[in-house]
Amino acid sequence: MEQIATFFTHLGALRFHRRVKELGDAGAVMAPVPRKLSASCGTCVRFSLPFQEEWAEEDLEAVYRCESGGYVRCFRSREQDEK
Repeated sequence: MEQIATFFTHLGALRFHRRVKELGDAGAVMAPVPRKLSASCGTCVRFSLPFQEEWAEEDLEAVYRCESGGYVRCFRSREQDEK
Protein backbone atom coordinates (compact mmCIF):
# COMPACT_ATOMS: atom_id res chain seq x y z
CA MET A 1 0.00 0.00 0.00
CA GLU A 2 1.43 3.34 -1.01
CA GLN A 3 1.82 6.00 1.65
CA ILE A 4 2.89 9.63 1.50
CA ALA A 5 4.94 11.37 4.17
CA THR A 6 4.95 15.20 4.28
CA PHE A 7 7.56 17.36 5.99
CA PHE A 8 8.23 20.78 7.49
CA THR A 9 11.64 20.92 5.76
CA HIS A 10 13.29 19.55 2.66
CA LEU A 11 16.12 18.14 4.80
CA GLY A 12 13.55 16.13 6.78
CA ALA A 13 12.26 14.64 3.53
CA LEU A 14 15.80 13.72 2.45
CA ARG A 15 16.51 11.99 5.78
CA PHE A 16 13.23 10.07 5.75
CA HIS A 17 13.78 8.99 2.14
CA ARG A 18 17.24 7.70 3.00
CA ARG A 19 15.87 5.82 6.01
CA VAL A 20 13.09 3.97 4.16
CA LYS A 21 15.51 3.08 1.35
CA GLU A 22 17.94 1.64 3.93
CA LEU A 23 15.06 -0.33 5.46
CA GLY A 24 14.47 -2.01 2.11
CA ASP A 25 11.90 0.09 0.28
CA ALA A 26 13.69 0.30 -3.06
CA GLY A 27 10.66 1.98 -4.66
CA ALA A 28 10.59 4.94 -2.26
CA VAL A 29 10.79 8.28 -4.09
CA MET A 30 10.82 11.96 -3.28
CA ALA A 31 8.16 13.94 -5.12
CA PRO A 32 6.13 17.16 -4.99
CA VAL A 33 3.30 17.05 -2.45
CA PRO A 34 -0.08 16.36 -4.10
CA ARG A 35 -2.31 19.46 -4.29
CA LYS A 36 -4.93 17.93 -1.99
CA LEU A 37 -2.36 17.69 0.80
CA SER A 38 -0.62 20.63 2.40
CA ALA A 39 3.03 20.59 3.42
CA SER A 40 5.41 23.24 4.59
CA CYS A 41 8.31 22.39 2.29
CA GLY A 42 6.38 21.09 -0.74
CA THR A 43 8.32 17.81 -0.86
CA CYS A 44 6.94 14.41 0.09
CA VAL A 45 8.22 10.85 0.16
CA ARG A 46 6.11 8.13 -1.43
CA PHE A 47 6.85 4.75 0.13
CA SER A 48 5.31 1.31 0.63
CA LEU A 49 6.77 -0.02 3.91
CA PRO A 50 4.31 -0.03 6.84
CA PHE A 51 4.89 3.24 8.70
CA GLN A 52 6.36 2.94 12.19
CA GLU A 53 5.90 5.88 14.59
CA GLU A 54 9.50 5.52 15.80
CA TRP A 55 10.53 6.81 12.34
CA ALA A 56 8.97 10.17 13.18
CA GLU A 57 11.51 12.93 13.58
CA GLU A 58 10.73 16.57 14.28
CA ASP A 59 10.53 17.43 10.56
CA LEU A 60 7.83 14.84 9.77
CA GLU A 61 4.51 16.65 9.38
CA ALA A 62 2.10 13.79 8.54
CA VAL A 63 1.73 10.39 6.86
CA TYR A 64 -1.19 9.50 4.57
CA ARG A 65 -2.38 6.20 3.09
CA CYS A 66 -3.28 6.41 -0.58
CA GLU A 67 -6.71 4.90 -1.13
CA SER A 68 -9.04 4.81 -4.12
CA GLY A 69 -11.18 7.59 -2.62
CA GLY A 70 -8.24 9.85 -1.81
CA TYR A 71 -5.86 10.19 1.12
CA VAL A 72 -6.38 9.05 4.71
CA ARG A 73 -4.13 10.56 7.37
CA CYS A 74 -2.65 7.84 9.61
CA PHE A 75 -0.08 9.97 11.48
CA ARG A 76 0.14 13.63 12.44
CA SER A 77 3.02 15.26 14.29
CA ARG A 78 2.46 16.53 17.81
CA GLU A 79 3.38 20.01 16.57
CA GLN A 80 0.43 19.86 14.15
CA ASP A 81 -1.89 18.69 16.95
CA GLU A 82 -0.99 21.75 19.02
CA LYS A 83 -2.10 24.17 16.28
